[in-house]
Amino acid sequence: MAVRIRLSRVGATKRPAYRVVAIEGRKPRDGRSLEILGYYDPLTDPATVKIEAERVRTWISNGAQPSDTVVRLLRQVGLDAKAEATEEAAKPRPRRTPAKSASRPAARAKAAARTEPKPAAEEDSAPKASAEEPSSNASSEAPASEAGSDSDGKASA
Repeated sequence: MAVRIRLSRVGATKRPAYRVVAIEGRKPRDGRSLEILGYYDPLTDPATVKIEAERVRTWISNGAQPSDTVVRLLRQVGLDAKAEATEEAAKPRPRRTPAKSASRPAARAKAAARTEPKPAAEEDSAPKASAEEPSSNASSEAPASEAGSDSDGKASA
Protein backbone atom coordinates (compact mmCIF):
# COMPACT_ATOMS: atom_id res chain seq x y z
CA MET A 1 0.00 0.00 0.00
CA ALA A 2 1.53 3.33 -1.16
CA VAL A 3 0.83 5.96 1.47
CA ARG A 4 0.89 9.64 0.57
CA ILE A 5 0.88 12.67 2.83
CA ARG A 6 -1.33 15.20 1.09
CA LEU A 7 -4.06 17.77 1.56
CA SER A 8 -7.73 16.94 1.95
CA ARG A 9 -10.17 19.79 1.38
CA VAL A 10 -12.60 20.78 4.12
CA GLY A 11 -14.56 23.98 4.60
CA ALA A 12 -17.49 25.65 2.92
CA THR A 13 -17.98 26.63 -0.70
CA LYS A 14 -15.51 29.37 -1.66
CA ARG A 15 -13.98 29.15 1.85
CA PRO A 16 -11.36 26.38 1.56
CA ALA A 17 -9.43 24.90 4.44
CA TYR A 18 -7.30 21.79 4.23
CA ARG A 19 -6.23 18.92 6.44
CA VAL A 20 -2.80 17.40 6.09
CA VAL A 21 -3.52 13.67 6.03
CA ALA A 22 -1.82 10.32 5.56
CA ILE A 23 -3.88 8.48 2.96
CA GLU A 24 -3.52 5.64 0.49
CA GLY A 25 -2.37 6.92 -2.89
CA ARG A 26 -5.33 5.45 -4.80
CA LYS A 27 -8.02 6.99 -2.59
CA PRO A 28 -9.86 10.12 -3.73
CA ARG A 29 -8.78 13.54 -2.47
CA ASP A 30 -11.40 13.67 0.26
CA GLY A 31 -11.54 9.93 0.90
CA ARG A 32 -11.11 8.23 4.25
CA SER A 33 -7.65 9.01 5.62
CA LEU A 34 -5.41 6.84 7.75
CA GLU A 35 -4.50 9.74 10.05
CA ILE A 36 -4.95 13.50 10.27
CA LEU A 37 -1.52 15.11 10.67
CA GLY A 38 -2.39 18.81 10.74
CA TYR A 39 -4.25 21.60 8.96
CA TYR A 40 -3.69 24.49 6.58
CA ASP A 41 -5.91 27.59 6.30
CA PRO A 42 -4.95 29.69 3.25
CA LEU A 43 -7.54 32.41 3.92
CA THR A 44 -5.79 33.94 6.93
CA ASP A 45 -3.03 36.47 6.36
CA PRO A 46 -0.43 34.98 6.66
CA ALA A 47 -1.76 31.49 6.03
CA THR A 48 -2.15 29.29 9.13
CA VAL A 49 -0.20 26.03 9.09
CA LYS A 50 -0.10 23.52 11.95
CA ILE A 51 1.54 20.16 11.41
CA GLU A 52 2.39 17.47 13.95
CA ALA A 53 6.05 17.04 13.08
CA GLU A 54 6.55 13.85 15.11
CA ARG A 55 3.68 12.05 13.36
CA VAL A 56 4.89 13.24 9.94
CA ARG A 57 8.39 11.92 10.72
CA THR A 58 6.89 8.56 11.66
CA TRP A 59 4.92 8.30 8.41
CA ILE A 60 7.86 9.37 6.24
CA SER A 61 10.18 6.89 7.98
CA ASN A 62 7.60 4.19 7.18
CA GLY A 63 7.70 5.11 3.47
CA ALA A 64 4.97 7.71 3.01
CA GLN A 65 5.63 10.21 0.23
CA PRO A 66 4.62 13.86 0.85
CA SER A 67 3.02 15.77 -2.03
CA ASP A 68 4.73 18.87 -3.44
CA THR A 69 2.32 21.15 -1.59
CA VAL A 70 2.90 19.34 1.71
CA VAL A 71 6.68 19.63 1.19
CA ARG A 72 6.21 23.40 0.77
CA LEU A 73 4.11 23.56 3.95
CA LEU A 74 6.70 21.49 5.84
CA ARG A 75 9.39 23.99 4.85
CA GLN A 76 7.14 26.80 6.00
CA VAL A 77 6.90 25.34 9.52
CA GLY A 78 10.63 24.64 9.67
CA LEU A 79 10.88 21.03 8.48
CA ASP A 80 12.45 19.64 5.32
CA ALA A 81 10.98 17.02 2.97
CA LYS A 82 12.18 14.25 5.30
CA ALA A 83 10.45 16.00 8.22
CA GLU A 84 13.75 16.86 9.88
CA ALA A 85 14.06 20.23 11.58
CA THR A 86 15.84 22.87 9.53
CA GLU A 87 17.79 25.79 10.93
CA GLU A 88 15.15 28.38 10.22
CA ALA A 89 11.61 28.25 8.98
CA ALA A 90 10.76 29.77 5.63
CA LYS A 91 8.88 32.99 6.13
CA PRO A 92 5.33 32.90 4.76
CA ARG A 93 4.84 35.32 1.93
CA PRO A 94 2.21 38.01 2.41
CA ARG A 95 -0.71 37.99 0.06
CA ARG A 96 -0.28 39.67 -3.27
CA THR A 97 -2.33 42.64 -4.27
CA PRO A 98 -4.69 42.08 -7.19
CA ALA A 99 -2.91 41.74 -10.52
CA LYS A 100 -5.01 44.49 -12.08
CA SER A 101 -3.20 47.26 -10.22
CA ALA A 102 0.21 45.75 -10.97
CA SER A 103 -0.53 45.44 -14.69
CA ARG A 104 -1.68 49.05 -15.05
CA PRO A 105 1.29 51.36 -14.48
CA ALA A 106 -0.47 54.05 -16.54
CA ALA A 107 -3.26 54.15 -13.96
CA ARG A 108 -0.70 54.62 -11.21
CA ALA A 109 0.91 57.48 -13.12
CA LYS A 110 -2.46 59.16 -13.58
CA ALA A 111 -3.26 58.79 -9.90
CA ALA A 112 0.12 60.27 -8.98
CA ALA A 113 -0.43 63.14 -11.40
CA ARG A 114 -3.79 63.87 -9.83
CA THR A 115 -2.31 64.13 -6.37
CA GLU A 116 0.66 66.31 -7.37
CA PRO A 117 -1.22 69.32 -8.89
CA LYS A 118 -3.35 69.81 -5.79
CA PRO A 119 -0.49 71.31 -3.73
CA ALA A 120 0.56 73.38 -6.75
CA ALA A 121 -3.00 74.67 -7.15
CA GLU A 122 -3.07 75.69 -3.50
CA GLU A 123 0.17 77.63 -3.96
CA ASP A 124 -1.24 79.37 -7.05
CA SER A 125 -4.50 80.25 -5.29
CA ALA A 126 -2.77 82.69 -2.92
CA PRO A 127 -1.35 84.93 -5.71
CA LYS A 128 -4.67 84.78 -7.55
CA ALA A 129 -6.48 86.11 -4.48
CA SER A 130 -4.20 89.18 -4.39
CA ALA A 131 -4.54 89.58 -8.15
CA GLU A 132 -8.33 89.42 -7.88
CA GLU A 133 -8.52 92.47 -5.62
CA PRO A 134 -7.34 94.93 -8.29
CA SER A 135 -9.43 93.17 -10.92
CA SER A 136 -12.54 93.68 -8.80
CA ASN A 137 -12.04 97.43 -9.26
CA ALA A 138 -11.64 96.88 -12.99
CA SER A 139 -14.80 94.79 -13.09
CA SER A 140 -16.76 97.63 -11.48
CA GLU A 141 -15.49 99.95 -14.18
CA ALA A 142 -16.34 97.54 -16.99
CA PRO A 143 -20.13 97.79 -16.60
CA ALA A 144 -19.84 101.60 -16.69
CA SER A 145 -18.16 101.47 -20.10
CA GLU A 146 -20.73 98.98 -21.33
CA ALA A 147 -23.53 101.24 -20.21
CA GLY A 148 -22.78 103.56 -23.12
CA SER A 149 -23.21 100.85 -25.74
CA ASP A 150 -26.49 100.39 -27.56
CA SER A 151 -28.33 97.13 -28.15
CA ASP A 152 -26.50 96.35 -31.40
CA GLY A 153 -23.22 96.04 -29.53
CA LYS A 154 -21.86 99.18 -31.14
CA ALA A 155 -20.65 101.96 -28.95
CA SER A 156 -22.42 105.30 -29.37
CA ALA A 157 -20.14 108.17 -30.21
